[in-house]
Amino acid sequence: MRRIFIILAFVISSTGSFAQSTDSLALGYTEYIAMVKKFHPLVKQANLLLDEGEMKLLKARGSFDPKIEADYSTKNYKSTDYYSNFSSAFKIPTWYGLEFNAKFEDNSGVYLNPQNTVPENGLYSAGVTLNVADGLFMSERMASLKQAKIYRDQSRLKRQLQVTEVLYKASLAYFEWYANYRKYQLFQNFLQNAEMRLGGVKNQYRVGDKPAIDTVEAGLSIQNRRIDLSQSELELKNSRLNLSTFIWAEDNIPLELTAEVIPQNDIQEEVSETLRIDEIAFGIDITEHPKVRSLAYDIDMLEIEKKFRANKLLPKLDLQYNFLTDTADDINTLNNRDYKFGMKFSFPLFLRKERGELQLAKLELNNAELDLANARLKILNDLKALQNEIQALADQNVMISELVRDYATMMNAEERKFELGESSLFLINSRENQLISAKLKEIQMNQKLLKSKAELFKNTAASVDIQ
Repeated sequence: MRRIFIILAFVISSTGSFAQSTDSLALGYTEYIAMVKKFHPLVKQANLLLDEGEMKLLKARGSFDPKIEADYSTKNYKSTDYYSNFSSAFKIPTWYGLEFNAKFEDNSGVYLNPQNTVPENGLYSAGVTLNVADGLFMSERMASLKQAKIYRDQSRLKRQLQVTEVLYKASLAYFEWYANYRKYQLFQNFLQNAEMRLGGVKNQYRVGDKPAIDTVEAGLSIQNRRIDLSQSELELKNSRLNLSTFIWAEDNIPLELTAEVIPQNDIQEEVSETLRIDEIAFGIDITEHPKVRSLAYDIDMLEIEKKFRANKLLPKLDLQYNFLTDTADDINTLNNRDYKFGMKFSFPLFLRKERGELQLAKLELNNAELDLANARLKILNDLKALQNEIQALADQNVMISELVRDYATMMNAEERKFELGESSLFLINSRENQLISAKLKEIQMNQKLLKSKAELFKNTAASVDIQ
C-alpha cells in the first residue's frame, strides 16, 4: 500500500480547519477525531461486528427453515428390476420440538421389501413428529436462536468498546504531538533569546562594558539551547509519525503529516466538548456501561446454556404419527384407520455426561456473575478516581500557570537589571532555566489533564456516533 505524503490541505478544508499562517495549517482535535471515526481501518473493522451479529442470528434462524427432502434408490441386476424406491418429504420445524411433515412414497420392484409396498399411484402421508422432552425446558434450536439474538445485541456494545479504544489511542497520539510541538516552540524561542543575548554581550564587550568571559557564558547557553531544541525536534518528528498511523483517507489510503501541519494553540475546552467530559462527569450510570451490559449478556447466554443442559437430563422420547392416503386431492380420505405410528425412547442410566455438562454450565455461570460484580466495582471506582484526578489536575494547571507567570516576571526583571549593569549572565541563565523548567512542567501538566479526560472517556465507553 502506497504512502502519501501530504500537507492535508484538502482534508483540513473539508473538516473546517483554517490556516494559522501562510506557512502552516492547523489540524484541530475535533477534525482529527472526525477523520479517525470515518476512515480508520479498526473503526471499520468494529462495524463488521454488527454484520457478524446479524449473520449469526440468520444462521440460528435457519434451524427453523422448512426443508424439502428427496431419497431415491434402485437396483437392477441381470435385466431384473429388484427394487426402485422413491420418497420425498416437506418438513416444517417449530418452536417446541414439534415438526409438521408431508410425504410421498412410490416404490416398485420384483424383490421389494413388503413393508415398502404402496398403491400403484404412490402413497401420501401427513402428520407430526414430536420430541416430547426436547423442548420442555430448552431445545438446541431454541437455545441457539436465543443466544444469537443476545449476541447480536452484545455485538453493538463490543463495537462501541472497540471504537472507544481506537479513539482513546488516537487521542493520546494527538496529545503527545501537541505537547511535543509546544516544547519545540519553547526551545525555539529560548534559543532565539540566547542568540540575541550573545549578540548584545559581544557588542558590550567590544565597547569595554562586559568582560570576555561573558561572551563564553552566553555561547554556552546557546549550545545548551541547541541541544534541547534538537532533542525536542526528534520527539516532535516521532510523535508526528505516531499520529499519522491514525490518519487515513478513503479506500484505506494511509496519510502522513508533514511539518507544515501543526496543532491548535489551546485544546482543553475543545477536548472536553468533543469527548463530552462534562456530560460524562455528571451522568455516570454504571448499569448502562457497555462493558457491564456486555457481561450481563454473557450471563444471559449462560443461563440459556444451563437450561439447555438441564433439559438433557430428561429421557428422550420421540413420537411420530402420520395419516396415510393414496388420493391426496381428496382430504376426506384421511382417517384414523390408515396411519403410521412410531415411538423411540432412550435414557442413560447414570447420566454422568449430562450431569457433568450441567455442572460445568453452572460453574461458568457463577464465574460470569463474579466477573460482573468485580467489573461493576472496578469501573465505578476507576471513574471516581478519574473524576478526582481531573479536578486535581485542573487546579494544578491553574497554579502552574501562575508559577510560570511569576517566573517570567522574575526573568524580565533580571534582564532589566543586567542591562543596567546590576546583574550577571549567571543570574539571567539561572532565572531562564527556572522559567524553562516551569514551562515544561506546565506543558506536562496540561498533557496529563488531557490524558485524564481521554481516560475518562475510555472508561465510560461513551456512545460515539460514526458518520
